[in-house]
Amino acid sequence: MVEPALLSGKRIAILVEDGFEDHELTGPLDALRSAGANVAIVGPSARTEYRGKRGQAAVTSDLAAGSARMQDFDALVVPGGHAPDKMRMRHAMVDLVRDAMNAQKPVAAICHGPQVLISADVLRGRTLTCWPSIAVDVKNAGGLYVDQPVVEDGNLITSRKPDDVPMFSAAIIKALSKVHA
Repeated sequence: MVEPALLSGKRIAILVEDGFEDHELTGPLDALRSAGANVAIVGPSARTEYRGKRGQAAVTSDLAAGSARMQDFDALVVPGGHAPDKMRMRHAMVDLVRDAMNAQKPVAAICHGPQVLISADVLRGRTLTCWPSIAVDVKNAGGLYVDQPVVEDGNLITSRKPDDVPMFSAAIIKALSKVHA
């Protein structure tokens, strides 16, 4: 059990697009909110509903990516599924990822989430994990792929699949608890 006020005052952006892997968004969202974080859902447009690929979850965006600024957030989370392939086509989302990485803020990506990091050109020399089918893309982008449930390389936190969500969420909370406001 996470202490409810552990992340009090922390602001986290979770990127969203249609076709996200349901538990890879809702798991970290619930864990971060349970730890006291203020979580904003950032989509292509504000106040729009986005649905998970399995039909088990739907979320409404709080903010449009074009209006979001990483200086207003302490961390960024990129869920997997089909959504990252759509996110990587949205310049504002790619810019947020690049800005977060350049600012050394915690950036967490699971499953296909690293596709957005590939488009942001921020993986060169980094060790990470992902869904196996994009491992070659990670390698071609200069990343070192390893098959582990959670990989932490500096500010970058990555996981492979829905089964890894509890460990992924715990790693995000741990990283954020070390970030000073």
